[in-house]
Amino acid sequence: MNTLPRNFCQSTSPWGSAELETALDLRSSIIGLVLQKADELAKVNLELARSNEDLASFAYVASHDLKAPLRGIANLACWIQEDLEGKVSAQTQTQLDLLQTRVYRMHDMIQGLLQYSRVGENSESIGMVSIPELLREILDSLAPPSSIHIELPEIQTLYETNKTLLKQVLTNLLSNAIKYMHRSDGKISIQVQDENGLRFSVTDNGPGIAPEYHEKIFQMFQTLHSRDEIEGTGIGLAIVKK
Repeated sequence: MNTLPRNFCQSTSPWGSAELETALDLRSSIIGLVLQKADELAKVNLELARSNEDLASFAYVASHDLKAPLRGIANLACWIQEDLEGKVSAQTQTQLDLLQTRVYRMHDMIQGLLQYSRVGENSESIGMVSIPELLREILDSLAPPSSIHIELPEIQTLYETNKTLLKQVLTNLLSNAIKYMHRSDGKISIQVQDENGLRFSVTDNGPGIAPEYHEKIFQMFQTLHSRDEIEGTGIGLAIVKK
């Protein structure tokens, strides 16, 4: 690869008409290729803009048109339970409870889709964040059972980042670790490495995830257990990945 430039630089004889014509043809070809790629990129950006508009429209529909009737269904289910309290069989009562559970699950799924669609839209300015304080704030909201020991990182430095997005990522990771921890001696460890940026790791002594499912769990609506067995939308880790 170094031979061509060296020979070119050492050449002192003027170009002939044939060489000039070849160079001009090459120049035209390069310009044409660049313009073609620029046109293709412009079309891709246009399609991306349209997709983002569609996503924004979906977010509006999810937050208004879908939630409103769902709230009505939840209220009706609650009223039916109140009216029939003590008047129905145990099986019917179980089915009514299941109805309410499914309604709440649908609400959580719509909310999860809304959050997923809005990832990256956060306009909060970058600011200084204390990682230990942020983690304590997250754990206070998650309220893990006392049987789980949480090990926080020994890091006190303030870091410049988007607090809302970081909180969303860590909340989903820790929520997952807590949800699937069924041991009486549960332990969750949060580690932070500061090497050209922060690298977070959340480890625990829970059941773990088999290697063949490592990609699947970061896809939308994918869970390793039935939602009737362990409640969840299958959206949290997809948000983390995005």
